[in-house]
Amino acid sequence: MHLFHGSLVALITPFKDGKVDEKALEKIIEWHIQQGTNAIVPTGTTGESPTLSEEEHARVVELTVQIVNHRIPVMAGAGSNNTIEAIHYSQEAQKAGADGLLHVAGYYNKPSQRGLYQHFKAVHDNSDLPIFVYNIPGRAVVNIQPETLAQLAQLPRIAGVKDATGDLARPWIERSLIKRDDFTWLSGEDATQVSYNVSGGCGCISVTANIAPALVAKVQALCAAEKWQEARALQDELITLHQLMFKEPSPAPVKYAASLLGLCSEEARLPIVPLSEPYRTAIKAEMQRLGLLG
Repeated sequence: MHLFHGSLVALITPFKDGKVDEKALEKIIEWHIQQGTNAIVPTGTTGESPTLSEEEHARVVELTVQIVNHRIPVMAGAGSNNTIEAIHYSQEAQKAGADGLLHVAGYYNKPSQRGLYQHFKAVHDNSDLPIFVYNIPGRAVVNIQPETLAQLAQLPRIAGVKDATGDLARPWIERSLIKRDDFTWLSGEDATQVSYNVSGGCGCISVTANIAPALVAKVQALCAAEKWQEARALQDELITLHQLMFKEPSPAPVKYAASLLGLCSEEARLPIVPLSEPYRTAIKAEMQRLGLLG
């Protein structure tokens, strides 16, 4: 069994009056552990890492590790398009006691494949934790090619990939190039989680898990047991909710949904704006249909 597997929540960062809401963060994490979430992934895209200050970023990771207290693994988002900053965040997460790191590719500065390799290698060489390479061309505008990932996988602490390409041929191609039993393939997209697991994945870093943790964990448990028809049936039930989470820029939809559950306020930071009215109605109705709201 891989250390990181099953339902890994791409954790929201709760805010109150412009500041990180530490009490809400504790409540949310405790709820995830009760609900069967397999690992916590703070300070990623869903955690609004681009708009956290350096101090807030370090604090959220530190607090998450403290609250979790070794009950489940923590994969800290440490990504940056600035390699020096990515190394700094990695070292801070290591000091805090995280179990792994999530690193996005170079958005905005658009490095070549050689540049991507050197970026991840520099992070690898300057930290001691397992590193998960986050491939999300839709946001980063660069696509880590299978050959580049295979080259990175020769480095001992490049532990796996979070794949948000939506390309379901990708894990098959990568597995043909990476001959490591301990390499971990994780879907980075709720809508592909079952299909991705069929292709060799063992989990999903999930946005929907923020509001339906038990159901996402169940989908993943069914996949792990190779009960594919049952997993597909449950994914059929969840697909509308998965889609609603991305009708407007994340995390506005998931934060609104979390506010309905009383987990935190729906407050997000600019340039993310509050969710518009039609989607509020749709999300609330879908959560009621799934039995998520009392």
